[in-house]
Amino acid sequence: MVKKILLNLKMHPFETTMMGVLKGVADYYKIDLSNAWLFGGSGHAFLINIHDQLCPSGPYCWKYEGFYRLLQNLGILMKELGFFTAESTPLERGKIEASLKKNIDAEVPCSMLNMENQLISGYDAKHSHFIVQKPWPKADLPFTPETLTFQTWKELGDEIHVNFFSFKKIPGAHDGTVIKESLTYAVELARNPEKYRLDPCYHMGLDAYMAWINAVKDGHGASHGNWWNGTVWWECRKMASAYFAEIAPKFKGQISEDATRVSNQYAKIAELAFKVSDKKLADNDKIRTLREAKKIEESCIDEIEKMASALSS
Repeated sequence: MVKKILLNLKMHPFETTMMGVLKGVADYYKIDLSNAWLFGGSGHAFLINIHDQLCPSGPYCWKYEGFYRLLQNLGILMKELGFFTAESTPLERGKIEASLKKNIDAEVPCSMLNMENQLISGYDAKHSHFIVQKPWPKADLPFTPETLTFQTWKELGDEIHVNFFSFKKIPGAHDGTVIKESLTYAVELARNPEKYRLDPCYHMGLDAYMAWINAVKDGHGASHGNWWNGTVWWECRKMASAYFAEIAPKFKGQISEDATRVSNQYAKIAELAFKVSDKKLADNDKIRTLREAKKIEESCIDEIEKMASALSS
């Protein structure tokens, strides 16, 4: 086949580009998921990952296994196809390109993660490239290319550290399973972050707040990484708030009341994360704000743990 494009595949412009990819996939497969249900049910709404020096890579560098499992509850099977660097050989690149083409020919969406997550919505053999969607169409960023040239991957420049993924539609779970397992995951991220930590220089769960505070103390509070981490984790906490607002009417009594209270608490955490993202905010104010956010999130996790336990009984 000379050219193949998945016409109804469109990336959603979330700040959290992984979720922008997945919203595009869900819409392509006509899986009816609200933004909040996608973030919350997949567990991504509860993620936080901070590098020692507030590197902007925090939103991308963590172990995805639990996330993959929760996505299956939402009806999406996400599969990692491989990781490649600038040292990858033409043979290795040819093999992954053949796999991407095979998936696309079968109407299966794919994506790549180099600097950002981007949907691969087709290929053009005549012009020897894949067709890649920009996460933010109005942003002219050189590290979010619109094509990926066969073999050379020249659009990625010297920074090639790329993962490829495919996404298939599968039967999803009922709402009760989605809720129970996502809340269990939220607690696990907070209580046992080492399970999902990719490298010692990253810190997840409640530990991430202290890492963020220490990074600000070390002079990284006005960095691009501080702004970007604040922006992504603000969006995630905003979606956590909306997720609990959707959970509340599905139950009566105590769980409904708890969900409403936790929704309000996550809305407050989102406000605080957005405040911290401001590069101009004084370090002392950043540290005070992060401590407040950590305290509220600790309270949220305690309540989520009780909700998860009640749903399991």
